[in-house]
Formats: sequence, structure tokens, C-alpha cells
Amino acid sequence: MFEYSPAWPHGEVQDAFPEVFYVMGTNRTHHAGIDLQTSRTMTVLRQNRELTLVNTVRLTEEGLRQLDALGRVRHIVRLGAFHGRDDPFYRDRYGATLWALPEAVAADGRPADRALAAGGPFPAHGGIVFVFTTARFPEAAVLLPGEGGILITCDAVQNWSHVDAFFSDETGALFVAQGLIGVASIPATWREACAPDVSDFRRLADLPFHHLISAHGEPLRDDAKKLLHARMEEVLRLREQEPM
Repeated sequence: MFEYSPAWPHGEVQDAFPEVFYVMGTNRTHHAGIDLQTSRTMTVLRQNRELTLVNTVRLTEEGLRQLDALGRVRHIVRLGAFHGRDDPFYRDRYGATLWALPEAVAADGRPADRALAAGGPFPAHGGIVFVFTTARFPEAAVLLPGEGGILITCDAVQNWSHVDAFFSDETGALFVAQGLIGVASIPATWREACAPDVSDFRRLADLPFHHLISAHGEPLRDDAKKLLHARMEEVLRLREQEPM
């Protein structure tokens, strides 16, 4: 029988932009023989008191009270192949509709209710779905039209500008050493796992946006497009230096 992940420590539900909120919390995993503890970020979109949760993070009872004060959870959006552990909790608690890419495997084995597709329907008004078509594992992003464009990503673009309070000391030091802490980062771990072509990132970086909210890190305001272009060029230079 499937068991929900526990509600690990997290922060307050905070304003990011008008009708867009976020909350940062803890993620604990075991990978390659190592226990890891990092942070992860859930984005909450509100429209007419109906909420859409993107990149879910299970909240404590106090956190759920804050969430419920915003409105009623109606939709859940899973963008990344390696996320979704808390989707079943919200799906069952609120009877919410789960949206995911068709290839994504749900944590509890149930199929999604609605399929995400490039340019296809999205539960929040005006949201445009972007798909990394060359990635080995399913990964999407969504562009919101407000505030000059808000890009929401999962693992493909992260924004750990620093080691925040939800990291363990050991994992924080490890991620710094591995170069995984940085703004508008295209992490080597995701690139190695998913082997995307750079054409996906060129398409992504050409979208009309000013801001970024990733599943990892705090919102990046104003300079997200410029910084993503810079990180993309860095990745290209690194690839050129790799031995054939």
C-alpha cells in the first residue's frame, strides 16, 4: 500500500507575484548510497479562489491552514520526472485533478487525470506548456503571462543562489563542491540523467519571460531570461571542452 511522504519542515506560504505564491520546504532522498537533504519549492497559482499547485511539497497542518486561506485546491501539476512524491496526498485530500506529461510515472501508480502537452491546456488561465522534447525522462515547464512573463520549471532550471536553511550541512557542502549551487542553473545532475539537446534550452530561453520560479530555490525576479541565456552559454562552453 502506498504511504504518503511525511510533512517535513518548511517555511511560510509567501507572495511571489499577484495571485502567485510559493513555499520552500525540505526534501530527503537516498541516491547513489548517500543520504541527501535539500530544499524544494512549491508554486501556488490562484484564480477566482481556485488553487493550482505546481511541484508539490507536503505541508504541515499549519501550512495547510495557510494554503486553505488562499482558496480551494483544484489542480496539481507535475512538471518533472523526479518529483511528484506528494501529489497523491493533495489529490486525495482535495479531490484535485492531476496534470502530468503522459510518460510520467505517478508515485502511487495511478494515471494522471489530464495530460500536459506542448501548447496544450493548462489549468491556470494563460499558462503555456513547454516540453523538453529531447530529454530522456519527461520534463516540462510553464510560462505564465503576468508580470512580463513568469517561467515555472522543475529540475531542468534551478535557482539555488545559496545553501538555504532546508539543506543539511553535509548536502550543502557537497552541492557547493559539485557546482550545483547557482542562479538560473542548468544542473549537471539533470543534464547527465536526461541528456537533453541544447536546442531545448534555446527554445526555452527564447520564451518571453522576466522571472523564474523553480522547484529548487527562491523566485528569481527581473533578470531570469538574461541569466538563463548566460548559463546556457556556459554549458555549451563546457561541452566543447569535454573530450570526444
